[in-house]
Amino acid sequence: MVVTFAPSGVTTEVKSIEMHHESFPEATLRYNVRFNVKNSYAKDIKRGFVASDFKNDQARECNTFTAQVIIMNYPGQIGAGYTPVLDCHTARIACKFSELMAKIDKRNGKETEENPPFVKTGDAAVSVITSTRPTFVSSLSTHHLDASPSEISTDSRCWSSRLLTSCN
Repeated sequence: MVVTFAPSGVTTEVKSIEMHHESFPEATLRYNVRFNVKNSYAKDIKRGFVASDFKNDQARECNTFTAQVIIMNYPGQIGAGYTPVLDCHTARIACKFSELMAKIDKRNGKETEENPPFVKTGDAAVSVITSTRPTFVSSLSTHHLDASPSEISTDSRCWSSRLLTSCN
């Protein structure tokens, strides 16, 4: 498989994929893997770079994306304008909740409230997230190779989210 690393644009072939010191033929969604690449040096690939399939859906730069968010443990209410630091892939980026589009049922994903004013511990929502600096992402439905889990979560583990669309 040929991969491209964003934002550097380095394109190279994957020699092997490993998980827990065992070789795997491929990495799929939410696998936390290590992979070796050909003709590349450590200085070309850094923390926060996103690997994506060269031929299919390459990770793209975007500043705004839609995410499904679950508030796990937060002492107050979270509304539009709240700006936590996120761990997205392996990057750490300050991102703002630009808009809360809908509250949803965590069990089945069905919308329970449109445009809620806030969310609190235990709530799930669909939100528009705006990054404070350029971010490289690919959508959850098409992301096949990921050097870290595809989940996005804050350092304090107060909320987690899944990327629903690549870029808005």
